[in-house]
Amino acid sequence: MLTRVSRAILIYVCCVLTGSFPTAAQTSGIFAKRQSVNTPAQTKLAVVESKLQSSLLGREVSYRVIVPADYKRKKSERYPVIYLLHGLYGHFSNWTERTDIATYASGYDFIIVTPEGDDGWWTDSETVPNDRYESYIVRELIPEIDKTYRTIADRDHRIIAGLSMGGYGAIKFGLKYSDMFSLVGSFSGAFDATRRTEKTGNKYPSIPVVYGPEGSKTRADNDIFALIRLVPDDKIASLPFIYFDCGTEDPFVEVNREFAALLAEKKVPHEFRELPGKHEWPYWDQQVQEFLRVASRKLAYRVTKN
Repeated sequence: MLTRVSRAILIYVCCVLTGSFPTAAQTSGIFAKRQSVNTPAQTKLAVVESKLQSSLLGREVSYRVIVPADYKRKKSERYPVIYLLHGLYGHFSNWTERTDIATYASGYDFIIVTPEGDDGWWTDSETVPNDRYESYIVRELIPEIDKTYRTIADRDHRIIAGLSMGGYGAIKFGLKYSDMFSLVGSFSGAFDATRRTEKTGNKYPSIPVVYGPEGSKTRADNDIFALIRLVPDDKIASLPFIYFDCGTEDPFVEVNREFAALLAEKKVPHEFRELPGKHEWPYWDQQVQEFLRVASRKLAYRVTKN
């Protein structure tokens, strides 16, 4: 089911057949069962805040977790995980305080984790040794979540998404660690982060701190356009499915269109949507609801295939 905004949108969808979602008829039984159990309650789920002592970051780092409504009751049940990344100038608390994700999640059986990334672009910094936000997520936080919670700790049931800086980060994680994620998502992704230099009029102070000077190895290693171009044709199928959207009034819409064109050229399974909207929380509040539906459909499709 599409959101109210989605029904009224300019929508551009690029889906490669090998990665497209099933029809409603194929999965209607699964959805009907889930909705009859979860949707009517519309309960606001509890949000748990925890801290992880990170050796990579050299400090204690906070994160929040939302577990399904029946998590305590069904003690033998394991669940897929969605990691939601925040944007620039944001923090781990944003998703649970600026959207109603704790209510939206009540209709699904996902564990949802909102990590801290400061202004680090979800990247290991070129200039600050302890700002290793990429390694922190992959080597410390994900193992910690899998150890602490009853996750289904495999690629098929691990998803990552984010907004703006976090949208860029989520796509980057999917491309660099394709063996860890089956679905990645971006809302208003700042996909040109590594291109921003003094010459191009960069306005974000954290960019040179994270990526270093123009032409640095860190810029090259974290450029999502370069990462896509480096994937051999016979490895395209091993990438996670990429879902991303951007508002038509968002300053990042052109770079999102550019990324969509590259994915189409490389025949990478993906879906891109343009919707009316700006770079703001009301837009992201709408789109996180849609992404939960996308993730649910994707997992349901895997069930029908297996």
